[in-house]
Amino acid sequence: MRILFSLFICLSLSPWAKAQKAYEIKANIKPFNKGYLFLAYHFGSKQYLIDSAKIDANGQAIFTGPKKLQGGVYMIVFPEKNGWIECMLDKQQQFSVFADTANIVKGLRFEGSTDNTIFADYQKKSFDIGTAVAAVRAKAGGAAEDPATKAAQAEIKALSLEMQEYRDALQKKNPQHLLSSIFNLLKDPEVPPAAQHPGGKYDSVFAYNHYKDHYWDGIGLADDRLVRTPVLQGRFDRYFDEVLPQAADSLAGYADKMLAAAKPSEEMFKYVLSSLTDKYVNPKFMGQDAVFVHLFEKYYLTGQADSWMNEKYKKFIFDRGYSLMSNVIGKKAADLPMVDTLGKNFSLSSFQSPFTVICFWDPTCGHCKEEIPKVDSIFQAKWRKEGVKLIGVMTDGGKDNWLSYIREHKLNGWIHIYQTEETKDKIYKAGQPGYRQLYDVYQTPMMYLLDKNKNIVAKKLTYLQLDDFMNFKKNTAKTP
Repeated sequence: MRILFSLFICLSLSPWAKAQKAYEIKANIKPFNKGYLFLAYHFGSKQYLIDSAKIDANGQAIFTGPKKLQGGVYMIVFPEKNGWIECMLDKQQQFSVFADTANIVKGLRFEGSTDNTIFADYQKKSFDIGTAVAAVRAKAGGAAEDPATKAAQAEIKALSLEMQEYRDALQKKNPQHLLSSIFNLLKDPEVPPAAQHPGGKYDSVFAYNHYKDHYWDGIGLADDRLVRTPVLQGRFDRYFDEVLPQAADSLAGYADKMLAAAKPSEEMFKYVLSSLTDKYVNPKFMGQDAVFVHLFEKYYLTGQADSWMNEKYKKFIFDRGYSLMSNVIGKKAADLPMVDTLGKNFSLSSFQSPFTVICFWDPTCGHCKEEIPKVDSIFQAKWRKEGVKLIGVMTDGGKDNWLSYIREHKLNGWIHIYQTEETKDKIYKAGQPGYRQLYDVYQTPMMYLLDKNKNIVAKKLTYLQLDDFMNFKKNTAKTP
């Protein structure tokens, strides 16, 4: 795992504060006897440094502070930041830890923390089982029917069962332990056998819905300790990327449900909202930015994230929110108050077409110089004959360069438009959003596809992807 040191705060405490030791962690990690050890915690997929402690001549470093640390899995990071040992912080925040880098798992020991003793014992058990499984696999390399292979598989199954029984016993004996909550995160929902499906036969839809609906069973989404673990992010990502239907409306609905469940915990609410924001502010799939717009309008604009956003992050969120609100898939495309090459005013509503392609481009942009001739080729060979209108919007580069490029490359049949400086100033003085914000144009070339009603049906795709999308739409419309 790579540690991302995004935040480093070296605590400087007054004599009074030092006397109030809400947490005190004494660390002796061989062979370190100079330099600093660092204290870090997990937050989703990232890790953050929060404290440092100088190693004395006896090899001990002491982390201490006046404010209790939030529960979770923490790391004591080595001086060169090239390794670490993990410990758990919950109610017990004053303890000692001993380890040796020569064999971290075997040599790991805690004093003054039963929570961490349980954690260390589990790590040793897991290491022993893992080592035994690896040894068995190394011996079994034959065919599946080979007796030795079958024996090895049976042995591995027995070892896995032993590990699961160890976990079950640990959970039963220590139901409130952070490890018990982590184990729940690692469990998959059990789908009922086929006999219990509707009609007594296996039903894939029933199985899927059961798995989806029970995905978070036994997991306390108000348990803020889970935020500072290395396993929550994986389960969260799998849920939104693989388990849920990928339609924006569905994703937004499930996001609301998860945020409602997390609301009692400020840290969990922050984690879920920020993770959803990261996922959908620049999504993998077209149209899913509507999820971010939903989050922006429902949670950010209403001030529900104000307590933890810094100014830089807030500016980013609000800039992106306002830029995406007007160009969500399905919305009516904003008009473009511009003029054509003859200086005549342009209006999107002035023409009819089964599809309209808007291409934002710059005649001096290197990528545009490569792509615009290709766009023109497919327009002349196919789109134009099908009644598709192609609007070319000059974003930069100067009017003379723009007109020269149009003439030189014979971009005939396009509707070429640009915004005058007078119109730009008028929009700015009126406090209205410009076309760059309305269409989220911050790179070129960029293309949008509108339907016959001038609603946005696709955006930020290549010309080939747009062509495929139009073909799909036409074929779908023909299907009874």
